[in-house]
Amino acid sequence: MTGLYIHIPFCKQACSYCDFYFVTKQDQKQQLVDELIKEILSKKNTKFSENNIQTIYFGGGTPSLLSASQVEDILRAINQTFELDLEEVTLEMNPDDVTSEYLSELKAAGITRASMGVQTFDEDLLLFMNRAHTREEALACMDALSSSGMHSFTVDLIYGNPDQGLELLDKDIETLLSFNPPHISAYSLTIEPKTRLGKQLELGRIIEPDDELVSSHFDLVERKLSEAGIHQYEVSNFSKTGYEAKHNSAYWNHKNYLGLGPGAHSFWWDESNKKAHRWNNESSLKSYLDQGWKIQNEMDELHLPELAEERLMLGLRTIQGVQLEVLKTVYGFSFNEKQKDYLHLKAKEGKLYQDENSLRLSKTGLKISDSILLDLVTLS
Repeated sequence: MTGLYIHIPFCKQACSYCDFYFVTKQDQKQQLVDELIKEILSKKNTKFSENNIQTIYFGGGTPSLLSASQVEDILRAINQTFELDLEEVTLEMNPDDVTSEYLSELKAAGITRASMGVQTFDEDLLLFMNRAHTREEALACMDALSSSGMHSFTVDLIYGNPDQGLELLDKDIETLLSFNPPHISAYSLTIEPKTRLGKQLELGRIIEPDDELVSSHFDLVERKLSEAGIHQYEVSNFSKTGYEAKHNSAYWNHKNYLGLGPGAHSFWWDESNKKAHRWNNESSLKSYLDQGWKIQNEMDELHLPELAEERLMLGLRTIQGVQLEVLKTVYGFSFNEKQKDYLHLKAKEGKLYQDENSLRLSKTGLKISDSILLDLVTLS
């Protein structure tokens, strides 16, 4: 076991781009906490509690809608259930929830890392995204975070918005860098079908940014952050040395994690077996509270070929890439002739590097990683 993921589904309002499971009604927060604690304690003396927990991640939704004492109660139940060897305990926050006092209380409760959902400092873009916070709240939360003593934190930035020019993005980056963040997660805006933006796109009310604009945005993000000593280590993640996200790195390295709470996903694989399992709790707060946390969607069984494909796609999103010997010995995988030819071509184009031991994408390749990975895994 490497990590625990705790899903807190409450949000003040629906962001226009979000397709995660959330609810905007907040009167059942304590009921959720109570049920979460029951679910956590139910894992005691099971295979899930046999190995040390190294990371805990509170995601959502908006976990910062919980009080610090509620967070502390959840962490206490985890401590009673699992063997802990904690390296990182992260809680996602929105700027409008954050005060210096709240950060101090979270730190005392056991949170060691904040994930701050700023996205942008521009008022018009905040309205476009339907974020609950304002520019002033974003600036105030960053000031509080910078002086909180919580030295490990990350800030979300979204680029590639319609009508967002390079000058506007540059202002966002400069403002963010003025707070000296150790880690930044920078995402290109993705318009999902069932979101508010997806509906606006379908109705022709917005136009999706073209690839050249998004590419120029990414180039600006990468250059400015690199100049500030914040280097890319995964497609969407940048950090100063030693501040890489440990919990998310476990996902990319195919480590086990247990998800708790409505809609939370889990992945479990004993490498001595030739199959793994992935499952998730039902994405329904009502079911979670009314029928208990035992309501789970059907468990998917993953065999070595599927696992190898996943490991390849996850690993090549990172600067480190994948170790070919690991693919062979752990997953029983080696590239076929068509894939070898494709890799050779992409290497000649400067999009990847390959030697006897490893395979990784170049900076140019990482910009189009989704396209390369799709081509690679579909060659047979």
